[in-house]
Amino acid sequence: MEKDHDPEKASTSDGSESDRLETDTTGSGTASPTPGPVPARADPGSDPGSGPGPGPGPGPEPEPEPATHSNVPDGGLLAWLQVFCSAIILVATWGVVNTFGVFQAYYESSLLSDHGASAISWIGSVQAALLFLVGVVAGPLYDAGFFRHLLAAGLFLLVLGQFVTSVCRAYWQVMLAQGVAMGVGMGLLFLPSAAILSQYFSKRRALALGLSSMGSPVAGTVFPILFSRVEARAGFGWATRTLAFILLGLSAIPLAFMRTRVPPPARRRASLDATALRDAPYVLFVAACFFSFLTLYVSFFYVSLHATSNGLADAAFAPYLVTLLNAGSVVGRVVPNALADRYGSLNLIVACTLGSAALALGWLGVRSLAGAVAFAVLYGALSGGVVSLTPSVIFTLSPDLSRVGARTGMCFIAAGVAILIGTPIAGAILGSLEDPNWTGTILYTAAGLLLATVLYATSRVLLYKKTGSFKG
Repeated sequence: MEKDHDPEKASTSDGSESDRLETDTTGSGTASPTPGPVPARADPGSDPGSGPGPGPGPGPEPEPEPATHSNVPDGGLLAWLQVFCSAIILVATWGVVNTFGVFQAYYESSLLSDHGASAISWIGSVQAALLFLVGVVAGPLYDAGFFRHLLAAGLFLLVLGQFVTSVCRAYWQVMLAQGVAMGVGMGLLFLPSAAILSQYFSKRRALALGLSSMGSPVAGTVFPILFSRVEARAGFGWATRTLAFILLGLSAIPLAFMRTRVPPPARRRASLDATALRDAPYVLFVAACFFSFLTLYVSFFYVSLHATSNGLADAAFAPYLVTLLNAGSVVGRVVPNALADRYGSLNLIVACTLGSAALALGWLGVRSLAGAVAFAVLYGALSGGVVSLTPSVIFTLSPDLSRVGARTGMCFIAAGVAILIGTPIAGAILGSLEDPNWTGTILYTAAGLLLATVLYATSRVLLYKKTGSFKG
């Protein structure tokens, strides 16, 4: 693992020098850029030049000092290279999840036409849920220093699942390949690709996360168009394999360049951070994430179906609404994160969630193609901010960066369960296409986002009482 430079050497001939080193690395003084163990004091009864005196035997090696927000480089070629590689991971994870709307439409009309909308949406829900739920395993493994292993295994499963999907013919086959295999691969990749940026950025961390998350809407914009064009000319198999070959080629870049900067702690931490359960702002934030992700992606799954079933667009144009959702998300990934470094990530996520809830209510009034296009672009922008700001808020609520993986994994459990059941619930409310209940489905979407807004705002208030700062 790469380090900025060697830690300072403390003198063993005078205890005061060691005292100053301990003070600097834990207090307000200048800390060494690379966390490391504090050198042992010389034994008082021994020769000052001979080091520690004799004892019963060598004790356990001191645990490296936890990484804090004050000792990261916050820029540089290597740091920005990690942002670029993280963006590629977002192409392969959230970019693919955001593309499922075109698969949903294809499965309903052709390959899986004997299954209902709710049953088909379970495939995309399982994929997105595993992206979060596998984080409970990936987080502690990342903290323990297995980043490269997670990267290789995740990319392998993701590409393999995409290739196998191209030859699937039955519902259970698609579920295993596209839902389970790809979902597990995404889960091994997503959390570490976000957490690694906390090792390279502090003051500009939200901006770095926002730039890296642009990979998701870019892929979500390009992939649906590419899939639709190739599927019309060469069929479902080659359309799916085309995406698989793109993912295979892109995977070489993070494999070549992504590296952690901070060594793992000498003592293995627990998979769950018990201190987080006593942190009220964090607990409320996790609850808010549950309700936001419960309904946030309903529009991504059903916007095309809503347009065709209400006569707003024909079958040829409807998939482009998914593209417009993702195009709007490009702005939503960058602008809120750029503002978050100045005004606070938690403040911005409250605003984005409230705006998403308002637009969800506005979806009820969409009666034309122009209205559907405007809704897709605006909702994509604000919902993109909710997704991209989430890791930044978790880092803000994690003063000890060596616990970021565990805390992120705990939050992802709640988000994963929510996204697993959220869109199938929407499908069940919607009912049959002969008599769809769009009003109930849309109100369900808005209600979840409004409740999430209240919980995010409550977390913000408690954090202010705890820190005395409105920036968070």
